[in-house]
Amino acid sequence: MNGRVLITGASGFVGYHLIEEALGKGLEVYAAVRRSSQVDHLRDLPVTFTYPDFADLKSLRADLEMHQYDYIIHAAGITKALHRKEYDLVNAEYTRNLGQAICETQLPLKKFVFISSLAAVGPSPNGHPITEHDPAHPVTPYGKSKLLAELYLSTLYALPIIVLRPTAVYGPRDRDLFIVLKAISRGIEPYIGRKDQSLSFIYVKDLAAATLDALRSGITRKAYNVSDGVPYNRYALADISKAILHKQTLRIHLPGALVRVMALAQETVGRLRGQMPALNLDKLPELTASNWSCSIDHIREDLGFVPRYTFETGLTETIRWYKEQQWLK
Repeated sequence: MNGRVLITGASGFVGYHLIEEALGKGLEVYAAVRRSSQVDHLRDLPVTFTYPDFADLKSLRADLEMHQYDYIIHAAGITKALHRKEYDLVNAEYTRNLGQAICETQLPLKKFVFISSLAAVGPSPNGHPITEHDPAHPVTPYGKSKLLAELYLSTLYALPIIVLRPTAVYGPRDRDLFIVLKAISRGIEPYIGRKDQSLSFIYVKDLAAATLDALRSGITRKAYNVSDGVPYNRYALADISKAILHKQTLRIHLPGALVRVMALAQETVGRLRGQMPALNLDKLPELTASNWSCSIDHIREDLGFVPRYTFETGLTETIRWYKEQQWLK
């Protein structure tokens, strides 16, 4: 590939890996970050920083007109917020602003890839893998905001868009799944209740590869689930991680009512501090859903996507990185 790509959310976990993949494909990368963002981990990469204001259409148009991007990957967003309106503002309205600015600008844009989430569709209510044709019923404010963003973008008919809906993303630099891995490394394996769950995961480097596949595809105006294509039971993550870490754990099944009280307590403290914790009341319906497995038949057929990492090889590489960075002992 050649050309210039704008990657939003570039300072984040997924953004870093998108940059690496784009550079590896020969693209000239512009990294959209906030001026307050921590970007030390990007300083050694050959990228150009840019600081568009997603709340300001004029600022967005100016950035687009100045840099004349060939491709845009919109990965910016928030996964935790104190209020529903904050999710909708950052994840949906800012996304609409970017799409609208593109449509109002003379830009030779070949493709716009929006990194949405499987949470925009919601868990499967019937036990079958989630498909792209299932009715959307998101169960969290985050998922609802991602669905709203998709709906906004769908009205911009001039936008050459592909929507990707990754399931739970893990890999080096991730801090959400790291919470679970840290507990496992300390010998604790906690679960909410005892009901069976079917889960899905995607290694971040596979997500980045799928995103670049979408960029160079001639397909537009379609949405795709992204996972490694394998359904996992609720114990798979811990079982694989324990084998890699050579750890034994105490498996604990916490009653749902107790976890709800814990989530309420953590959320109350978080609100006082002005920062939502990872465990909160809004997150519980997502954490306790029975079926997050999904079909990737369509992205295989249309984009030729073949995951390069199994759950075991992805976790092995992830845990190795955590140890090298001394996140895990």
